Amino acid sequence: MSCTHDHNCEDHECSSDWSLYKHIDLSKVSALNESVSGSAKSVFKAWEQRLHSSGEHLESNEGDPELLVFVPFTSDVKIKSISIVGGPEGTSPSKLRVFINREGIDFSDAESMQAVQEWELAENLQGVLEYQTRYSKFQSVGNITLHFPESFGGDTTQIRYIGFKGEATQLKRDVVATIVYEIRPNPSDHK
Repeated sequence: MSCTHDHNCEDHECSSDWSLYKHIDLSKVSALNESVSGSAKSVFKAWEQRLHSSGEHLESNEGDPELLVFVPFTSDVKIKSISIVGGPEGTSPSKLRVFINREGIDFSDAESMQAVQEWELAENLQGVLEYQTRYSKFQSVGNITLHFPESFGGDTTQIRYIGFKGEATQLKRDVVATIVYEIRPNPSDHK
């Protein structure tokens, strides 16, 4: 299978075999400062569909290009690279800051916390650029928060596709619902 970046993608890990799309828990994806509630879910799709937007995209509120996107996975994953397809006319995000395994991050947290990794982004309207992660830091990722602090000068930030490449570990961190500690065992409980 050949693609627009001048090589055979199967030899260069561009194929959908490495896509983590099927491991994203789409029902729990959320974003802060999105102009249309729930639109963050529309930017996660199969790698082959990355350029097919059908008008759906994630956009920040007018006059405030900052976006914060929370992405939980159905199992722990190892992320090798991230791909972002932004919007036209200066609305593509120009910077990305990433936090892993941290829930409930808001904008003030994102500004004050040290990111696991940061990238200066290029406008990627054709979906050919991938940003390599520091792979050793992106092991056992249960969720990831993407902070897009600014665009290339537009009044908003638009994102049409976000993709992750890597491997799923098939392990899921289960939340412990109830723990009962007994000072003295109750024999009637253990029959």
